[in-house]
Amino acid sequence: MKVNFTSRHFKLHETLQNQIKDKVETLDRNSHPIIHADVILYFERSVNSIKTCEINVKIKNKILIAKESSEDFLKSADKAVERIDSQLFKYFDRKKNGKKESLKYAELEEEEA
Repeated sequence: MKVNFTSRHFKLHETLQNQIKDKVETLDRNSHPIIHADVILYFERSVNSIKTCEINVKIKNKILIAKESSEDFLKSADKAVERIDSQLFKYFDRKKNGKKESLKYAELEEEEA
């Protein structure tokens, strides 16, 4: 999987880049067909130093996006990777099993019958 990095308004250190890249590459462990991932790092507020990590993952017919903020880039990346992982799980589960009907719709059909 190819991982692209963008850092806005600061220079990204190689150690931080390698640590985040290792975390993002764990998404590929479930044999999901991930084409590539874009990681965008930036400061949301210069006063409080809130660091934001945005991860965009491209799979076959969909783009999954997760954006997380915290005091540290690694914490933000961890949270964003967890969100992308859950989105991947939901997407492939729905693709495999089909979308479930809502309970309200099923109850209306029973009442009409």
